[in-house]
Amino acid sequence: MGETRRKLTTIFCADVQDYTRLMGADEEGTLATLKRCREAMGRLIESHGGRVVNTWGDGLIADFPSVVEAVRAAVDTQNELAGFNARRPDDGRMLFRIGLNLGDVIVEGDDIYGDGVNIAARLQASAAPGGIVISSTVYDQVRNKVAVGFEFLGPLMVKNVEEGVPSYAVRIGDGSDEAPSAERPAAARPLPAAAVTAETSPAPGGRRLYAVLGVIAAVLIGINLLSWQGVFWARFPVLALAVVAALAWNRGQTLFDRKLAALVIVALGIIGINLFTWEGRFWAVWPVLGLAAVLGLRWSMRR
Repeated sequence: MGETRRKLTTIFCADVQDYTRLMGADEEGTLATLKRCREAMGRLIESHGGRVVNTWGDGLIADFPSVVEAVRAAVDTQNELAGFNARRPDDGRMLFRIGLNLGDVIVEGDDIYGDGVNIAARLQASAAPGGIVISSTVYDQVRNKVAVGFEFLGPLMVKNVEEGVPSYAVRIGDGSDEAPSAERPAAARPLPAAAVTAETSPAPGGRRLYAVLGVIAAVLIGINLLSWQGVFWARFPVLALAVVAALAWNRGQTLFDRKLAALVIVALGIIGINLFTWEGRFWAVWPVLGLAAVLGLRWSMRR
């Protein structure tokens, strides 16, 4: 028996939809396909810093130190398997369901146990074929950090957990993780229109900030023009306001890595200062080069 301890981790649970039917139709072919899919899944899990904990039958459990990388691994897995299944006949496709939960687990040797694992397994069972369902603990960590949409599914009842676990379906692309309503498990069907849905559009507070910054910039330019003495001094505070607006936008965007985007915004601000104070020398090349080096190192470490 290995040493028993606890840790907080992101649990990744997956299994195959209609595995029994596939085995009944073609045992050897299904096992070969399962092996191929598992190899692809294991490769993607490891590339995102995760670890395959255990496999049984058609199931797989992995854990990740990073919640964001766990979601990225799940999305990459479903995208790669979708491409694989697209080349297969409809009745021979192997569709995985994936559940993700961030929770405290018991670690014994290489294995993990506890309610955190049970919740991930329940989320997986509620996912649509080819889909992903995550707990609210995962959603709270990734909602502004991955380029996917989310659909609130309501509380999910789990054995040994008194209150329901709020869950979200991950929308990949144009809803490729969605299944026809007849195929979607009842627990994973969306709530009525009155239910809360994940907010993916810019927050009203963000729009108000942009409006306030725009008004301030317009007022400064107006003061500069009305008191014109041959110097357009408003360009500097307006540039600062533009940088603040860009950084505020960056905090809520999911299209690019936010730290990389922040470096680009700062670099553009420095170039703007250099141009506004031009004296025949492009001194901004040095700080911009330094930022580019930091950006390049960060990008390379993510590959």
